[in-house]
Amino acid sequence: MNSPQKVSFYTLGCKLNFSETSTIGRMFADNGYVQVEFQEGADVYVINTCSVTENADKKCKKVVKEALKYSPGAYVVIIGCYAQLKPAEIAEIPGVDLVLGAAEKFRLLDFISDLTKKPKAEVHNQPINEANTFISSYSIGDRTRAFLKVQDGCDYTCSFCTIPLARGASRSDTIENIVKSAAEIAASGVKEIVLTGVNIGDYGKGEHGNKKHESTFLELVQALDKVEGIDRIRISSVEPNLLTNEVIEFVAQSKRFVPHFHIPLQSGNNKVLGLMRRRYKRELYAERVAKIKSLMPDCCIGVDVIVGFPGETKEDFLDTYNFLNELDISYLHVFTYSERENTPATNFDGVVSGSERADRSKMLHILSEKKRRYFYEQNLTKNYQVLFEADCKDGKMHGFTRNYIKVSVKYDPVLVNELKEVQLVAINTEGDVDIKEADEILVH
Repeated sequence: MNSPQKVSFYTLGCKLNFSETSTIGRMFADNGYVQVEFQEGADVYVINTCSVTENADKKCKKVVKEALKYSPGAYVVIIGCYAQLKPAEIAEIPGVDLVLGAAEKFRLLDFISDLTKKPKAEVHNQPINEANTFISSYSIGDRTRAFLKVQDGCDYTCSFCTIPLARGASRSDTIENIVKSAAEIAASGVKEIVLTGVNIGDYGKGEHGNKKHESTFLELVQALDKVEGIDRIRISSVEPNLLTNEVIEFVAQSKRFVPHFHIPLQSGNNKVLGLMRRRYKRELYAERVAKIKSLMPDCCIGVDVIVGFPGETKEDFLDTYNFLNELDISYLHVFTYSERENTPATNFDGVVSGSERADRSKMLHILSEKKRRYFYEQNLTKNYQVLFEADCKDGKMHGFTRNYIKVSVKYDPVLVNELKEVQLVAINTEGDVDIKEADEILVH
C-alpha cells in the first residue's frame, strides 16, 4: 500500500495569508495528503507569498532554496500576492514548478495531478479583475487564536500600495457564511477569533464587481457578537475613516469584542497623507483615538506608520513624530518606505535617502517601545483574564490580556489555550509582564 503524499506550507506576510493557507491545507487533507513540518521533507511545498515590501520578495526565493535543501525532488508551488504581481519573475527561480495567481490559488489541487518536476515552471495567472469572487477562509489548528477572513481586495488607490493589483477589488463574504465559520471555529475549541481582510472596514461589498454594500461592518460585528462558544473577537487593522463611532460604541459594551484596535495612520503630516492618497487627515485620526479612549480607557491602540515616503522632509517627519508622541496610543508598527513597481509614488519627487529612512525608522521604533512600556505601566496592579499561547521559549510561555498586554510565565502545558484570571505585577527584562495568579503565587 502506498504511503500518503506529504505537503508542507510556508506563509509570508499578513493574517489574511495565514487564513488562506490554513484553508488550502484542509483541502489537501481532504484529498489524502498528510501535512508535515517544513524541515521534515515533503512531496509538495506550497509557499504563500507577500509583496508589500521588497524584502518579502527576497524571502520567497530563500524559502524555495530551503525547501529544496530538505527535499530536493519536491514539487514547489508559489501562490499569493507576489505570484499575482510577478509570475514570470517567480518562474525563473530554480526549483519552482507551479505559479498560481489570485484567481487560481484555491484551485491548486486541480493543477497538481502530476508531481513530476519539469524544466520550466508552469504559470496560471489571470488578470486581477478576474479575481472577483470571495472564498471563505479561516486558520485553525496551529494557533490559540483563529484568523477569520471576512473581506478581500481593496478599492482604495493609495499611491504606495500594490495590494489592489495583487488581490483585486473589494468584496466580502456574507454575514451568514461568516457566522457559520465562526461557529465552526468555536466548536474546535479555539477561544479567540481575529477578523481579517485587506480593508475590513469596507466590509459588505458583493462579488463580481457589485460595489453596493449589501451589509455594513457594524452589522457584521453585531452578528458575530451573538456567536456562542467564542470568548474573544479581535478586530485587525481598520482604516480610521471607516472606523465609525457606532462600531467603537458597540465594541465598548460588547462582552466578546475586545478593547484593542489597530488603526493605520501611515503619516501624521497632512501634506504627506495627501501625497499618499489617504482618505483622511490627522485631525480625524486624533478624533478616533479620543473617542476610543473616552469609552475604553484601557483600550490598546496600535498604529501603522511609514517613514521615508517621497516628499517627506525632515520637518514633515518630525511633525509625524510629535503627533504620535502626544497621541494616547500603545505601540507602533513601523514600515520603511519601499519602492514598488506600478505605483504612482515611484515617480514622486523628494526621494529620501536610505540612511535617512533608517534613522527615521529607528526613532519611531524607540518611540514605540516607550509607548508600549507606558501603556503596560498604566495597567499594572489591575486584574485581567489572560489567554495563554502554546509557545515555549527558554522555559517560558506567553499569553495576552483582552487589551493585548503580553504576559510571560513558566511553561505549563495545562495552561495552553486556557483563560486565567491574573494580576499584572511588573514589567520584566524582556519587556513582557509578570503576573500574580489568583492564589497569590508569583509566576516568573
